[in-house]
This record gives sequence, structure tokens and C-alpha cells, in this order.
Amino acid sequence: MDQNGAQPTEGCATDEAQSGTTSRMSRQQIFTLISVASVNFSSMICYSILGPFFPYEAKKKGASQTVIGLIFGCYALCNLMGSLILGKYIVQIGAKFMLISGLFVSSGCTILFGLLDKVPGTTNFIVLCFIIRSIDAVGFAAGVTSSFALSAKVFPNNIATVLGSLEIFSGLGLILGPPFGGLLYQSFGYEIPFIVLGCFLFLMVPFNMYMLPNFDATPSKDSFIRLITRPKVTLICFVIFTLSSGLGFLDATLSIFATEKFKLSPGYVGLLLLGVSLPYCLSSPLLGVVSDKFPSVRKWLMVLGGFATAIGFFLLGPTPIFHIQSQLWLSIFMLTLVGFSLGMTGIPTFPEILNCALENGFDDGLSTLGLVSGMFGAVWSIGMFFGPTFGGFMTQTLSFEWAAAIEGAIGLLASVLLGVYFLIEGVQRNRSSRGTGGETPEERAPLLGQSSTNSPEI
Repeated sequence: MDQNGAQPTEGCATDEAQSGTTSRMSRQQIFTLISVASVNFSSMICYSILGPFFPYEAKKKGASQTVIGLIFGCYALCNLMGSLILGKYIVQIGAKFMLISGLFVSSGCTILFGLLDKVPGTTNFIVLCFIIRSIDAVGFAAGVTSSFALSAKVFPNNIATVLGSLEIFSGLGLILGPPFGGLLYQSFGYEIPFIVLGCFLFLMVPFNMYMLPNFDATPSKDSFIRLITRPKVTLICFVIFTLSSGLGFLDATLSIFATEKFKLSPGYVGLLLLGVSLPYCLSSPLLGVVSDKFPSVRKWLMVLGGFATAIGFFLLGPTPIFHIQSQLWLSIFMLTLVGFSLGMTGIPTFPEILNCALENGFDDGLSTLGLVSGMFGAVWSIGMFFGPTFGGFMTQTLSFEWAAAIEGAIGLLASVLLGVYFLIEGVQRNRSSRGTGGETPEERAPLLGQSSTNSPEI
């Protein structure tokens, strides 16, 4: 057992492999990567499949735009609660068991969701949508929270690089889900897309039972409250909120906007959503490497990415005050900008929060990784609830163009606040360096994976 209380499965890894410093990955690292990649891909393809056709199908069942937004939003709300609870108790539950059970629950819910078109009556349809999506959200929270924590545990010195590389599989899920779901929906109807993907997700259960190593760890007394009350963590969480809010907004509103404005079929709407997922998928590995190689650049990647996301939403409609005619090529270009900027902003957030936690005396172990993963998932879920709910309401009340502009304004505010904080932090460090012979607090701060008990509070 190592100093963090983590004990890998016998024969899985040496101490050198655990450190992540060797050029050749250990068996434990390879198996963990394969397992987490399968979870990322399976979860995201099942999540993204709804975008091209479910809002249209729900509208045929009598659901309003606001209710459709709430159906998307309830998933995020339950994911929020699940992430907080499961992230806190990941050590007691067991990371491997949490991941596998999450996959099992999500597979069953995906299949059941595909049978909802047989439900008679608007009220029954809406109620069952809420129930199944809520349970599915808890399963999703279990899988993603444990996968984030295990990735950071096995690769402590290359977190951004590994997470960025794994986002290829998340991006593939986002890329394949909309067109795959849209084409299956056009060819076979509502049920088949969910049944196919639900069965695929179920096959991931025995696969991960074999591939994923076991981990033991010691519980920590640290809490979410202590973590999120750090000013830097709070502002980064606001940025994460704007990212997920924007994606949730697009999920609930873009398909109807594109169908009505550009007369696109569900299959082409699925292809339109590639404008977000493809650039995110392709840019994430490179952005992860940059974040690990140049840690000082992470904060400005988050700020600049937030500004770019805001511009993308302002011109997506575009906003009426610009007096620019809505055109399909412009919408595709702005979706591409949003997708790239999401990677620029999102990839550095996890290592930055984790680094801040270690600098403030949190235990360097699986328990802290669970807290950071759970908080990341919870904040992401808040945005995924707010985005479709508020976006659906604003689209119904005003228009898609104005709703997208409001979404962009929220992202712009988060970027400005975070940028101001980093500027103030830089001034304080310069003053401190003049009083300590030129050595800045950042230079004295421990690297990820090292002890940080005596580090200054940021």
C-alpha cells in the first residue's frame, strides 16, 4: 500500500508505473485507459443520441418547448446529486464497483427510454420521461465520477494529457450519437436507436469487469464545502457551468431551430451537431499536452476559450442587434468555434482544481480525486440543467437568437471574472516574489502527486 492508502491489484503496477513517469505504460495503466475510454464513449453516445429527434418526437406527444427543456434538465439535476454523493463516498463504495454498476443502470434505462413512444397520453409520456432520465442520470454520474478519479489516480503527472486524450472517445460518442441516432430514427422509428445503444452499453459491463483493476484507498475527512469555497475553484466552477449550460442549451433547442429555419431533416440535424463535437474531439489531446507541458498557460486557455465560446453563441442565431441574416454556413462555423473553444476552456479545469486542492492541504489520494471528480460532475450537471431549462423557456418566450445571445453573455461574464482574478493573483505573486528573493509561490508549490501540507493557501 502506498502513502496515499491506495493499493492496486496484485501484479498490476509497480511504484514506478504508478508515478506515471515511465515512457512505457504499465498493465494497470493500459487497462485503466481502455476501460475509461469505453465508459466515455458509451456514456456520451447514449446521451447525445436524443438531440436530433427526441425534441421533435416529444413535441408530437404534446410536450411544450419548456417541458422538453425540463426533461433534458432533470437528467442534469439528478446527475448533480449523484455526483456529489458518489464523489464523497467513492472510497467506501469502491471505484470499480461504482463504474460497472453505473454502466448497468444506464443500459437498462436507455432501453426503457426507447419504449416510451408506446405510452398513451401526454401526461404519462412526460412523467415516465422524467423518471427514467433521472435514474439514468445517477448511473451516468457513477460511471463518469469514478472514471475521472481513476484516470487522475493512475496518471497523476499527466492528468490533462490523459483526460484530453480520453476526450477523443467522448467526442466520438458526441460525433456518432446524433447522426447515428438520426439515421436510425428515420429508417426504423423511435425505438431502435435506444435499444441498439442500450444493448451495446450492457455489453460494456462484463468487458469492464475484466479490464478494470481494483483499487483500495483510505477515506478522507475533506469536504466539498472546503474545496468550493476557494475563490479560484469557485470561479473555475462558474466557467465549467457555462460550458455545460451551452451544450445543454444546444441539445434542447438547436434541432427545432434548424428544422424550422433551414428545413433540415433529423438526419441532417445530427450532422449539424458534428460542428460542435468534431473540433472538440480533435483539439482535446493537443490542448491536454499543452496544459501539462506549460501549466502557466492553463489559466489563459480557460479565459480565451470562454471569450471564443461567447462569440460563437452571439453569432449562432445570430443576435438580432447585429442585423446579420441567419445562414446555414454561419451557424455551422459558429458551432465549430464553440466546439474548439469548449476544449480550450474545459481541458485545463480539472488539473487546475486538483492542483488548487493539493496546494490547500487536501490529501493526495483517491478520496480527494473523488471529491474533485464529484464536484466537477456536479457543477457540470448544474449547467446541463440550467442550459436546456432556461434556454427552452427563453426560446419559447423570445426566440432562439436571443436565447443564444443570453447564453453567450453568461459565458462572457465567467471569462471576465476569471481573467480579473488571474490578473490580481499575478500582481500579488509579483509583490510576494520581491519579498522572497524572486521565488514565486507558484515555483514553491508542489507538483501534482507530491506532498503539499505546508503549501500556502491560494
